[in-house]
Amino acid sequence: MALQCGIVGLPNVGKSTLFNCLSNAKAQAANFPFCTIEPNVGVITVPDERLTKLAELVLPNRIVPNTIEIVDIAGLVKGASKGEGLGNQFLGNIRATDAIIHVLRCFDDGNVIHVDGSVDPIRDKEIIDTELQLKDLEAVGKKIQKVEKMAKTGGDKDAKKAYEVCNIVKAHLESGKSVRTALLSDEDKEYIDDLFLLTAKPVVYVCNVDENSVTAGNHYVDLVRASVKEEDAEVLIISAKIESEIAELESYEERQEFLNDLGLKESGVSQLIQAAYKLLKLGTYFTAGVQEVRAWTITMGYTAPQAAGVIHTDFEKGFIRAEVIKYDDFIKYGSEAACKEAGKLSVEGKQYVVSDGDIMHFRFNV
Repeated sequence: MALQCGIVGLPNVGKSTLFNCLSNAKAQAANFPFCTIEPNVGVITVPDERLTKLAELVLPNRIVPNTIEIVDIAGLVKGASKGEGLGNQFLGNIRATDAIIHVLRCFDDGNVIHVDGSVDPIRDKEIIDTELQLKDLEAVGKKIQKVEKMAKTGGDKDAKKAYEVCNIVKAHLESGKSVRTALLSDEDKEYIDDLFLLTAKPVVYVCNVDENSVTAGNHYVDLVRASVKEEDAEVLIISAKIESEIAELESYEERQEFLNDLGLKESGVSQLIQAAYKLLKLGTYFTAGVQEVRAWTITMGYTAPQAAGVIHTDFEKGFIRAEVIKYDDFIKYGSEAACKEAGKLSVEGKQYVVSDGDIMHFRFNV
């Protein structure tokens, strides 16, 4: 399940530095615009303590965590929707992602040039929002032209509904708002799904702050929170500078000691990966055996056969049943055999909806 989050932001907000901390793929982090020309893709391990605890009980030959792809996308400037700077490339790359990590500069530093001459995260956010909204308006306008005649003259119900929904979205965009905040039903959204609208994608805002602001934030962070309160979006406080220092430390113990000294429970990178996973409405189930303990990525709401299909399509096609142990039960009783003995292993059919953390074993026939 190769789902991607795109990191976006104006040039010099700390985007590539953050990407470097997330990934082993080294984007060129330099103090000038457009240091990232091609999108850099990093495959990131999703931190999950449950996997570690299961492995401690099962003692497998190997441990396989979940991963998520992070794409560092070239910095955006005003006029991108008209092709300015790297606009068309930026917008094409972001269209291919499933969710957006929007990095905002929330620190003062005279040594790091700001593309617009001053630090203002709300202005920066609005620049990117506006460019994405303009591109979405263009796409919605084309669809309105396409369905208008059928909607007004024929008896095509789908065309009428598409015309109606597109006009609602058009008005929303023209008022300077992103599609993700529009009051649309799931049925309504089906009429614009084919447009892959940029501002319909879920977003998490990352406030890149100085070291002193990493625990409590600062006035820039307060402004961002107030600005996005209608979006139902998560706001994370991260210091890309601190994250780059953590990334240079060799051992887990050194990193934990460094975090403790700063009064942090976990790194910003760890928080961001988990936020991205949540943003994409993803969940995890586990398989646990002597050969391997493995985390598998699913979309929340998957049934047992769909979850089996993540391992192999044959598992879904030939699905018979799933044997399920809840994570807390496995930890409590310590093994599959002990869970069976305690009556904590259930046998589930095709209608079973997988819960995050389920430990599963599939029976299938091909």
